[in-house]
Amino acid sequence: MSAAPAASSAQEGPTEPVGPSRILLGLNTFGDVGTGPDGSPAPHAQVLRQLLEQAELADAVGLHAFAVGEHHRRDFAVSAPEVFLAAAAARTSQIRLGSAVTVLSSDDPIRVFQRFSTLDALSNGRAEVMLGRGSFVESFPLFGFDLADYDVLFEEKLELFHKVRAQKPVHWEGRTRPALGGLNVYPHLEGHLLPTWIGVGGTPESVLRCAEYGYPIIFAIIGGQPRSFAPLANLYREAMAKYGHAMQQMATHSPGHVAATDEEACEEYFPHWLELRNRIGAERGWGPASRGEFDAMCTPEGALYVGSPETVAQKIVRLKHNLGVDRFDLKYSSGSLPHAAMMRSIELLGTAVAPRVNELLKE
Repeated sequence: MSAAPAASSAQEGPTEPVGPSRILLGLNTFGDVGTGPDGSPAPHAQVLRQLLEQAELADAVGLHAFAVGEHHRRDFAVSAPEVFLAAAAARTSQIRLGSAVTVLSSDDPIRVFQRFSTLDALSNGRAEVMLGRGSFVESFPLFGFDLADYDVLFEEKLELFHKVRAQKPVHWEGRTRPALGGLNVYPHLEGHLLPTWIGVGGTPESVLRCAEYGYPIIFAIIGGQPRSFAPLANLYREAMAKYGHAMQQMATHSPGHVAATDEEACEEYFPHWLELRNRIGAERGWGPASRGEFDAMCTPEGALYVGSPETVAQKIVRLKHNLGVDRFDLKYSSGSLPHAAMMRSIELLGTAVAPRVNELLKE
């Protein structure tokens, strides 16, 4: 596989680096299913309707991006991100709309491009796609793929997507689907290529793959210390230069919650974080979490962005200084965290955290 030359700045404008004195703030969610008054899971339809309200509010308070992740489980409501994002496009005017992530390994790269290029038209150029392997594997048996082909599926489908994204006749062959001999894929975008991110969990191999294609990168930092990702951020910069690509944005994604005070944020968020962490952890063989683990992750060096607007702003600025990232996406939903609490967190991120971050970066 060989990556194509970097696109021009006019084509890649939405993902150009923003400089040392600025960071873009976005949101992402998996459409976590909360509980009703009787403790039973909320209907998926209700969660999706509330999700639209959250996207509208994010747009109203001036946040940069809103992204929804693809899952195929009872505890998450979003399985068709592009359908939801098209609805959000009709209810918003400025915010960028994307996936977090699209599980390319179990999808069709041509259909992924077509769905997001359609979204780009409907949103007047606000679409972006984040490609990844996904943190769950339910989509593989659901859509008839063998987990034994986990690596080759992603490699080949990413290569095919890259060719389709160029909006030229596609010549491609591999072993995971029939070859293409010069077919065109429509619709095309207006005056630019589809902004395409690759989400990585923290391996050098994933960073190098992203850089080979010249795509912007987003690191999922859900534990440990964000500063430990500095070597990977440097590797991405070095590899982009090695492959001859213009530098693209680097971003991180981390869970968190904003409330009026640190105490309120922690007490509001902790039980929902604990339930989600232990439920997923039990599936993956992790030991049970504790309040001590949570408190450690909420410290200035930890991976949870939980606290007052001042605390969260200071932590985002520290992230900017440590990694040099251009964008930070807050994963603001957490298991059964109530809709009202999420709405308040979104409002504070846009109206209090964002301006404070701007002030601190200008000092």
